[in-house]
Amino acid sequence: MPVRESPMAKFERLLQAGDNEGALLVANEVLKQSPGSFFARLGRARALLRLRNFIDADTEANLALQISPKDDLARVVRATLDQRLGRTDAAVENLRAVARGRSTLAQEAMIDLLQTLNDSGRFDEMAEEAKAQGSWRDDPRARLHFARLKARTDREAAAAEMAAIFRTNYPWVLRRFSGFEAVGILDKLGRYREAFDLATEIHKATTAPLSMDEWIIPLQQQIALLEKGPGFFKPRVERVDGVAFIAAMPRSGTTLLEQMLDRHPAIGGIGEFDGIDHVCRTLWGSGMWPRVPSAVPAAMMSDLQRFYLAGARHIRKPGASWTFDKSLRGWRALPEIATIFPGAVCINVERDPRDMATSIFLSYFNPTSFEWTSSFAAIRQIAELQRRLVPLAFETLGIANERIVYEDLVEDPALYAERCLKVMGLAMDDRVLRPEENTKTAATLSHAQVRQPINKKSIGRWKNYEWAFDASWDKVVGDHEARRKFR
Repeated sequence: MPVRESPMAKFERLLQAGDNEGALLVANEVLKQSPGSFFARLGRARALLRLRNFIDADTEANLALQISPKDDLARVVRATLDQRLGRTDAAVENLRAVARGRSTLAQEAMIDLLQTLNDSGRFDEMAEEAKAQGSWRDDPRARLHFARLKARTDREAAAAEMAAIFRTNYPWVLRRFSGFEAVGILDKLGRYREAFDLATEIHKATTAPLSMDEWIIPLQQQIALLEKGPGFFKPRVERVDGVAFIAAMPRSGTTLLEQMLDRHPAIGGIGEFDGIDHVCRTLWGSGMWPRVPSAVPAAMMSDLQRFYLAGARHIRKPGASWTFDKSLRGWRALPEIATIFPGAVCINVERDPRDMATSIFLSYFNPTSFEWTSSFAAIRQIAELQRRLVPLAFETLGIANERIVYEDLVEDPALYAERCLKVMGLAMDDRVLRPEENTKTAATLSHAQVRQPINKKSIGRWKNYEWAFDASWDKVVGDHEARRKFR
């Protein structure tokens, strides 16, 4: 007779197989029978974390720790959630406690601790932690952390080590991260051709095959639907207040703008919150969106609005009345935003397309979700459509908005910050002009840049890679230049 699988074993098997919904059901069944079960509470937290339901996962992790305050797995789960919710100090505290212990999770906690300290710019703490002995030093990821520390004193050696890590047979995620960090150092050293060639090599080795139709066709279809007029996407839910979204491509100054506005006491930046992704997945999964939006049940729309608002408000800083969402999907989800969040404000910021393209091509992006970042031609095509779609959507859908040119923003940050605040109904606050004083961790590619005062250093960066641009860029560049106030 086969041995009956225990609930705990079944949960772990389903979680390892990626069946997060199935794992959650197992935890729920245990919880029905044993409301005080530590396993069920922690299991729910882990499954909900995988499902990106951070709010409910947050609650379950706290309940699990109330039952068993010193459990290492619960502490690691708690730290993972704190990282996602912007609570860096709490994440560091829990990871440090586990890393210094003797459990089987100590090695993973140490690696995560170093990553958290690196991402939050706490390099002195990172260097101190890295002095610790232990099996974590044998982890391939430790090699990257040591290279990052080396970069503080010897950037040439660090770049060589990171490039060497990329060329190993380590897991592709580590190789890609290491490679692009080497690219960034080579760029700062003025070794532009080497940086470009290494980025090209990384894209070829680790980026998914590019199918532009998968990106171009949906955007063209959205433009065609918007051209039908304002009545096509009609909200059937309650108006929302205090909700703002970025509607811009990556590497356009979105992190700087978020860090600036988050300094206002009434605004809580929530980073690249996954809520709008959930909204879009649910709507598109209905089979009715976007072809027949009127067929989507109003109750579904209300549920999506409530789910998003609960998560966004949970993440924003205490005392804030506005949430500011810089999801990379925002500019592609304006019909969804207008329909599910009537009354929301959108901020569009656009940067010289050549500077944007250079930064995108030389940076780490998810290689399966953003495969178009591997080609300058693809980046240009996406940028052309984005700059056509966003103003059309703003006008057609009646979205309250502010459109900013990045180069003008850094030339006169007070003027454009005040304009953004005005569209949100807020008074100017001089603190927004000092984003470098923001203690909020910027968990994006720009986390290092935004710790500096507002500056013009990145303007004209494309000139170091002039060979990558041909006449096909002339129109989109000309259109951008025509919008600039300061030249």
